[in-house]
Amino acid sequence: MVKNELMKYSCPLGKAMSALGSKWKPIIVLVIKDRKLRFGELAVRINVISRKVLTDQLREMQTDGLIIREEFKELPPRVEYSLTEKGLALLPILYLLEEWEAKFTTEDYSSEKSCELLDKKVTKEVKV
Repeated sequence: MVKNELMKYSCPLGKAMSALGSKWKPIIVLVIKDRKLRFGELAVRINVISRKVLTDQLREMQTDGLIIREEFKELPPRVEYSLTEKGLALLPILYLLEEWEAKFTTEDYSSEKSCELLDKKVTKEVKV
């Protein structure tokens, strides 16, 4: 079902799923958390997402009221993203989803990259 079709229904779950209906939006929420991040920092932390898709997802999230895009009138231009109250309220839900998956998984994730890598501070300089 297309996102616009879901928004026509008064079902709260349908509206919530349309706001989070991509694989990237929950990850973006978890990466931003309670801080402000620039676009380049997000792109480095989620390096498996293309810059175009990241841009599109951030725009949709702004429209859905999940993030705030703050522009600074500087040279070079600077933009920072942070979660709104609505976006911050998603964090406990996403943490519960992580716990749920960990509880019922039978796979060995030890050879895969840890989600904690998304939270590590990027030490190299980020191009924006």
